[in-house]
Amino acid sequence: MKQLFLLLLLSVCFSSCEKDDICDANTPTTPKVVIEFYDVANPTTLNNVTNLGVIAPGFTNGFGFTATSRIKVPLKTFQDTSILHFIQNGSIDPITDDNLDEITFNYSRKTVFVSRACGYKTLFTLNTTNPITVTPDSNNWIQNVIVSQPNIENEDETHIKIYF
Repeated sequence: MKQLFLLLLLSVCFSSCEKDDICDANTPTTPKVVIEFYDVANPTTLNNVTNLGVIAPGFTNGFGFTATSRIKVPLKTFQDTSILHFIQNGSIDPITDDNLDEITFNYSRKTVFVSRACGYKTLFTLNTTNPITVTPDSNNWIQNVIVSQPNIENEDETHIKIYF
């Protein structure tokens, strides 16, 4: 009887153990929007933006890219609109030659449970009407914006193409 009780007690103790909850670095989390830049004169040719700065209004720090044709930037997970300033020559001084274009992203959000360790992630779907707006000014360097994939669920594909 003692042996049965001891066996039962041990089985209960070991059955309550579970593995550590650690979120694997390879687990997909909230994706960033992937943007590629193209030559407006030759729409099939990727074009490097030199010294691109990307920053949200009201912030002092953003993202700086020296020469790139592809970037990933985050969208807000707590509202359905994100505004970002894309600044040509914006990652270098002096700021007198900076050319700022403001882009508004309009989307809906879906919160998805990933796991106990990783928590939740947010997936985005760009609106079918008016998904992206470039605020017009007297010197827009961005000439056209095309949504190539409205569902932002991973960072493996291009979501937006910007022509300049």
